[in-house]
Amino acid sequence: MTDLTTLLSSNPYPGRGVLCARTRSGSVLGGYFLTGRSAASKDRALRVDGDDLVVGPIAPTGHDPLRHYAAAQSTPDWLVFGNGEQVSQVTERLRAGASAADSLGGLEYEPDAPIRTSRITALLSRDGGRTAVLGAARPSTGSRLSTNVMTLTVQDLEPGEAVLLTTYRSDGRTVLVAAPFDETTVDATTGAELLDEIWSALNPEYRVAAVVLDPAKGPAAALRREA
Repeated sequence: MTDLTTLLSSNPYPGRGVLCARTRSGSVLGGYFLTGRSAASKDRALRVDGDDLVVGPIAPTGHDPLRHYAAAQSTPDWLVFGNGEQVSQVTERLRAGASAADSLGGLEYEPDAPIRTSRITALLSRDGGRTAVLGAARPSTGSRLSTNVMTLTVQDLEPGEAVLLTTYRSDGRTVLVAAPFDETTVDATTGAELLDEIWSALNPEYRVAAVVLDPAKGPAAALRREA
């Protein structure tokens, strides 16, 4: 498998990404990052709001549901994180008793034509992260406008293994739909090292913020890095 640094370095503008990784020391952690090209996309920061981690504007501005949202929430059984308002929707479904797979169903990609950004979401079980369930509501790479909904369940990652979902495959100019998912490897042994590994692999021209989440501790204990 290609290591995370090589994978992200070869994709200068990945948009947003979710990562489920088992560190070399055995801890299962989640990662989420934002990159941006426009001034509006770069005018964002991660902050803790109660028990949630939210993406909001740095400068005073109106709410934009495509750029401002709860990026990480939790239930007693799951840590939920992703790139849009679907995080709250998935969390509410879980709290109402839906299964992990069902909670990720029926979502749509973002209404931001012509790019049609995928909605990507990850669930990590709070039993030490033994199970990761990742979902993506993705546009077709062809002309079809209906949404492709993918759900991927990953169990028992080995130390150093990870699964990554990104929204784009892009050189910063031409934006394409990313691959459904990538299996990759990480070198980190701690959450702080994983955050450094993600951050250093992102292109400085586009990186906005990154976070590492421990499913046992929840969103409020997230480790954060911002441009």
